[in-house]
Amino acid sequence: MKINIKISEDLKDNRLDTVISFFSESCSRSLAAKLINTSAILVNNEKKKPGFKLKPNDLITGIIPDPDDEMPLPPENIHLDIVFEDDHLLILNKAAGIVVHPAPGNLSGTLVNALLFHNPKIKGVGQDPFRSGIVHRLDKDTSGLMVVAKTETALDFLQKEFKYRRVEKRYLALISGDLPGDQGEINLPLGRHSVKRKMMAVNHKNGKPAITCWKMKKRFKTACLVEVLLKTGRTHQIRAHFYAIDSPLLGDSLYQPRRFRKKKSIAPRQMLHSWQLAFRHPYSGKKMQFNADLPDDFLHTQSLLERTE
Repeated sequence: MKINIKISEDLKDNRLDTVISFFSESCSRSLAAKLINTSAILVNNEKKKPGFKLKPNDLITGIIPDPDDEMPLPPENIHLDIVFEDDHLLILNKAAGIVVHPAPGNLSGTLVNALLFHNPKIKGVGQDPFRSGIVHRLDKDTSGLMVVAKTETALDFLQKEFKYRRVEKRYLALISGDLPGDQGEINLPLGRHSVKRKMMAVNHKNGKPAITCWKMKKRFKTACLVEVLLKTGRTHQIRAHFYAIDSPLLGDSLYQPRRFRKKKSIAPRQMLHSWQLAFRHPYSGKKMQFNADLPDDFLHTQSLLERTE
């Protein structure tokens, strides 16, 4: 069922999830919260939290599935570069350009669709059907290693490992400009940008702690190759942190000074690659570590930088 609710004066200051459940008898507050958190329901075409306090003229739009229906997610025969797989999990090397999970209005062509084709039993692993098996995410244009859970037990274990920062995630990034020294740490709290809601920004008042460690791998004339170790896992953390210190990632069209956003970059997308992933196995407890070679577009961008030296 599609919804289109314009907030009147008498509904102002009510919670978003409360208003949705009030207008739809088949939608409980808990279901409303779930739909809000998965972007199935938006306010003024923006994602909000279930507790968002509504204002007059706010427009709520979205889809509430019928009680007995499940929003169909078609399995699709999309190539997966699987690095490792057993009965509990799989490790894959995600290609740049693929979205990790579907959203209402865009239910195909994602990593989850590919996973459902590869192993239908992954369907329903986790509370969110749009994110079956998904433990963590990479941005659409970020390449590299991801771990996917094949069972509820593995999902619960791995999510806790990420939450308590026991997973080691290392990236390789090409950043513009230069950095002083051979290594360093960016310790700046991040929160949603006050105006541009698709962006994260440094927010010392309300932001969450975010720590990014970097190590110099190679310097070019106008850029650097750095190894990045995440101590926290905030949305867009690496991209937002290097942008905050005036060294945005090459090819990043979002986190880029305004004067450069419309200029053609030598990089076809943001040059960020999830290079190394290390964690404990959810069944054996054994430490596992995986590496993924740099993709061709990353190597090609490096070669262009080398030619300008």
